[in-house]
Amino acid sequence: MILGIEKEDTSRALLQDNPWWAEPECDPVPGCPSTRAYFPALLALTRQREVRRSVVLMGSRRVGKTVLLLQLVRRLIQDGFPAGRIFYISLDSPIYHNQSLERLLDLYRKEKGCSARERSVVIFDEIQYLKDWEIHLKVLTDKYPKCRFIVSGSAGAALKRKSAESGAGRFTDFMLPPLAFAEYLRLSDVEDEIVELDPTRPGRYRAIDMKKLNHHFVEYLNFGGYPEPVLNQTVRESANRFLYRDVVDKILLRDLPSLYGIQDVQELNRLFSFVAYRSGQEIRPRDLAKNSEITQSTVRRYLQYLETAFLAVQVPRVDDTGKTFERTRTLKVYLTNPSIRSALYGPLGPDDNGMGHQAETAVISQWSHSEHLRQLRYARWKKGKREVDLVRIDLARQKPNWACEVKWSDGHVEDAREISGLLEFAHKHRLPEVCATTRTRVARKVVDGVSVEYVPCALHCYEVGRQEIESLFSMPSARDIG
Repeated sequence: MILGIEKEDTSRALLQDNPWWAEPECDPVPGCPSTRAYFPALLALTRQREVRRSVVLMGSRRVGKTVLLLQLVRRLIQDGFPAGRIFYISLDSPIYHNQSLERLLDLYRKEKGCSARERSVVIFDEIQYLKDWEIHLKVLTDKYPKCRFIVSGSAGAALKRKSAESGAGRFTDFMLPPLAFAEYLRLSDVEDEIVELDPTRPGRYRAIDMKKLNHHFVEYLNFGGYPEPVLNQTVRESANRFLYRDVVDKILLRDLPSLYGIQDVQELNRLFSFVAYRSGQEIRPRDLAKNSEITQSTVRRYLQYLETAFLAVQVPRVDDTGKTFERTRTLKVYLTNPSIRSALYGPLGPDDNGMGHQAETAVISQWSHSEHLRQLRYARWKKGKREVDLVRIDLARQKPNWACEVKWSDGHVEDAREISGLLEFAHKHRLPEVCATTRTRVARKVVDGVSVEYVPCALHCYEVGRQEIESLFSMPSARDIG
């Protein structure tokens, strides 16, 4: 008995969490045939036998980690893997608190008579609730070479740091971000109707129906970053309540306070509300501290915490030379998912004032699928009179190699004054081509000696999200999903 919990009660809970032990034909996720684009890669890691590594699956609340893991169970059983050698538990259940991973594994082996010499798959969901989990997992990884361990957690940076520190050579980190726009269109079963390969530009795409593409883009901005509102009509009808209560509220009131010992959750909530409303706008930590009525050091610490929970990302500023400032006085903070803003402040229509910043947030969220995110900056110089929304830095050479101005309008296609900062930056760094997003226009022009590609913001988000996913994994066609 541990802390008053009988072994029999734990064994009963294990049987409830693993219904396929008794009924191998049961579906662990009934009514959810669609899988995310990341599923094939997770399946491949699970089947891999050559390298003895445990998989650490990371991502925000509600991005689909648990569903993905249970879909993995379903696929393994369908492919003939013995159901009795697949073990799943979620460590956020109170009955498993303060029980070591090895004790739980021993209970499973005794329950199923599974030998350590037999291949098995063991899944520990919400691993962050176990103290020193990385030490326990490293021991198990070394001790049971025939077992593939997969753990998941919702506190990304904390998990990643512990994974790197204790799991070098033993753990493989696997990130599951919010839905890319390409994934949203695919799960909505409309991708083939509104987007197709562009025969004039290899590897690029064009809109079949621009009006319909923008309609779905606005829907994506308002509620499409998480799978559940996309796939479930009931949840979709109350998407704002779902996002606020099941994502933001639980992270701010439960996850972050428990992980970092935050005493004043209202203080954290005020800061996040301020950041969410101004996603994509330049902020000063000094002003943020003043408006939130907390110290600058606390502001910076809370911003880091929001990053660990996958709620926000910080993008540093560079000047026209492309050099990052040694001391950060200003920065941009973006929501990792634009639909969080809609959950807090209501949905936006295509003509509302906040759409420009929402579109910019959406572009950043597509890059959150990629390691390239850490290369992104924004540029501002001449006392704020010149700005470029996105600059990608070659970290090895510390020089810009790409720049983009994000707009939700079409006027700048004819009036180059609206992108004067982009043109000046491109001249200074001899960039061969730059990008300026639009609302509907597609064009390619040489402006003041600079090659500018004008592309609708929705199409740009689709291409970036899709290409970033495909650069990591093979993204199956819509017909192959399930």
